[in-house]
Amino acid sequence: MTGAPVIHFADVSKSFRRSVVLAGVTLAIGEGERVALVGPNGAGKTTLIRCLLGEYVCDGVVEIGGVSPRAHRTEVLRRVGFVPQYPPPLKMPVGELVRFASALCGGDPAAVADEAAGLGLDIARFGSQPFAKLSGGQKQKLLIAIALRPHTDVLVMDEPAANLDPDARRSFFGRLAERQHATTMLISSHRLDEVSGLVGRVVELDHGRVTLDDRIAQAGAIDTVLRCRIALASGADAAVRALSEWRFSAIEDGAVFEGEVAGPDRLRFFGMLARYSALVREVRIEEFAHGRRPS
Repeated sequence: MTGAPVIHFADVSKSFRRSVVLAGVTLAIGEGERVALVGPNGAGKTTLIRCLLGEYVCDGVVEIGGVSPRAHRTEVLRRVGFVPQYPPPLKMPVGELVRFASALCGGDPAAVADEAAGLGLDIARFGSQPFAKLSGGQKQKLLIAIALRPHTDVLVMDEPAANLDPDARRSFFGRLAERQHATTMLISSHRLDEVSGLVGRVVELDHGRVTLDDRIAQAGAIDTVLRCRIALASGADAAVRALSEWRFSAIEDGAVFEGEVAGPDRLRFFGMLARYSALVREVRIEEFAHGRRPS
C-alpha cells in the first residue's frame, strides 16, 4: 500500500457493558484495495463496520479519507456506500427512500433506479410500497443500488449478495468488476469462499482481534465469468433442480444443461456440483472476462 490509507483503524476498542467486542484493532486499507473481513459470528466484524460508519462511539482512531466518520458524517456519507447484512425495518415507501438517500448522499434518484434495474428490480413498480414489505431479495437489490450510486469511492458491504438470485449476483459482481480499480472495498463475511473471488486480501477477526492479514491469489477473479455445459445421467432429478436454481437451461432433451456462473461464485457452484458428482457424466467449463463473451 502506498500513500495515506483510505480506511484507517488504530487501536480501536469497543465494549458493550462488560463484554469486550473489539480489543485494539489496527488496520489500514489503501485506495483501490478489496479486502475481505472474515471470522465467525461474534468475532466483531459488524461492530467494526459500525465504528467505521460512525454509528458507534469507540476508543482509538477511526478514519475514512483522513477524517473521522463521526465528526464529518455528511462528507463520509457522500463517498461511502454501505450494504448491511440485515435490511433495516423501514416503513418508508421505496420511492421516498430513494429520494431521501440520494439527497443525503448527494446522488441522483435516476442513477439509483438504473442500478436497481440492472439487478432486476423496477423501482417504479414498487415506488409507493413500504420498504419493509419488499422481499428479502428486493430489499437487498435496492440497498445495493443505493450503495453503488455514482461518486461512491468506498464500498462497505456486510454479506452483500446473501439474498440475491444467481442473475442478480452476476449483475452485482459485474458492477463491482467495472469499479474495481477506482473503488476501495471492505466486504464482511463469515465464509471466505463467499467472497474470495472479490478480494485480494483477507483480514480475519476472532474475539475482537486481528488474527490474520494476508494477500491471496484470486482463483476466481472478480472480472471473470464461467460458461458451463453439464451432462447428467438419467434420473438426476435433484441435480436438475439444483442447476435450475442457478438459471441453467436444458438442451438435448433435458440431458444437457448450459449456463453461466460469475467468477466470484465458482466455489459455491463447484460445491453444489460436487454434491451431485455421481449423477454428472460430463462437465465443460470455459472462462472469459466479464463483458467479453467468446463467440
